[in-house]
Amino acid sequence: MPGRRVIYRIISLILALLSFALAATPALAQSVRAAADSRATDSADNAMPVEVLTRRRAALLARLEPGIALLRSADHRSLHEHPQDSDFRQDNNFYYLTGLETPGSWLVMFKPERGPGKLLLYLPERDPAKEVWMGPQLGPGSEVTELTGIEAVHPASEFEAEIVRRLAQPEAFREYPQLYLPLGEGAESTREIVELAVQARRSISDLGTPLAELRLVKDSVELARLRRAIAITVEAHRQAMKAVRPGMYEYELEAVVEYVFRSHGAERVGFPSIVGSGPNSVILHYDRSRRRMEESDLVVIDIGAEYGYYTADLTRTLPVSGKYSPRQRAIYELVLATQAVVIDSVRPGTTFWELERIARGHMRVHSKGLCGGGGCDRYFLHGLGHWLGMDVHDVGSYATPFVPGMVVTIEPGIYLADESLGVRIEDDLLVTEEGHEVLSADLPRSVAEIEALMGQAAEPVGRR
Repeated sequence: MPGRRVIYRIISLILALLSFALAATPALAQSVRAAADSRATDSADNAMPVEVLTRRRAALLARLEPGIALLRSADHRSLHEHPQDSDFRQDNNFYYLTGLETPGSWLVMFKPERGPGKLLLYLPERDPAKEVWMGPQLGPGSEVTELTGIEAVHPASEFEAEIVRRLAQPEAFREYPQLYLPLGEGAESTREIVELAVQARRSISDLGTPLAELRLVKDSVELARLRRAIAITVEAHRQAMKAVRPGMYEYELEAVVEYVFRSHGAERVGFPSIVGSGPNSVILHYDRSRRRMEESDLVVIDIGAEYGYYTADLTRTLPVSGKYSPRQRAIYELVLATQAVVIDSVRPGTTFWELERIARGHMRVHSKGLCGGGGCDRYFLHGLGHWLGMDVHDVGSYATPFVPGMVVTIEPGIYLADESLGVRIEDDLLVTEEGHEVLSADLPRSVAEIEALMGQAAEPVGRR
């Protein structure tokens, strides 16, 4: 509605004032300027290089048997159905193969018995009346070919006549016997085609499996975007460490984090931010952020900025008072030592299952009565880590041995509900030829480092 423009101007003014207040801290002002400079040359708005997209599609086709693969884009969400969640985000697999953010589109890939594959793109035609309200949209044309490297681009309105009806014809499956569709992530978008294929007794395979195998090993563009997302998240954690104080509400600390995300170029959060203090620190995916933090609390901050469709995932556990109590410190250092042992074990050939065994064994042996009669590993309530990429819990089998180019999180924790004491420490690692690289190494982990940074308390962004 036209009236939104006034709201947007007010929001812009508020953000400008907040930026001025935040930049009053010299160190942060410098980091904000550096972020602005980097966005000029390393923006998430930059198109995915065509040669990268071409290489990905060729690698996918090489993994498929002769057949037809169909992949649908995401659709716009309705403002009426999702009033707080209207930001469009493309389907990960569609973006991975096309680099396009256009909703309502299809990618069709033909893998013949012999010779090169054939690619077709179907995009909604441009609607001048809609563009008055929503701005210019991408439609079928040469611009799409330049962005994707796919020559054949057609209106989405022709998809049913050209592809869906063809799938019902027996001769289509003589040349292309297999039908590939996403049966996990993105399955709902092709439900009608699955039903049609079942009725026609066509063989269906999951397109998600070979795509997951490809997405596990990151290319140079993916790694650059992950590094940027992680750097932004590190800065958000550092500012949260300076801002936290007794009497602050969890949502105020969350606001500091997400302001830093946006001011440094992140499009959105990679997942709902977790800021859980006191009794909320033991709730693994707590995201209400409503509690007022007390001086004796620990607060678990589990956050990730998304940059260019790739997300970070970093966790630190802070003493709201600025100093860990002896009990808090003992539990924290056990978690930290467990994480350090596991990180040292990350190298090509290892698996998550092996690392899980190492983590729980170390935690059990070194508990020294901290958790009563048994080891503290009883209170390690979740898995040790996960794949990281376009999704925070990215696709791929957890039985897969590590190879260079994979990105993982390592996040041991201990959760003592009776004491309202939860500790989780999480970092993001790249598997390399030599072993690993801690991508989040700039974020303080030790008790001394965290307490020192918290002692530099900057003027908070929130209430004064």
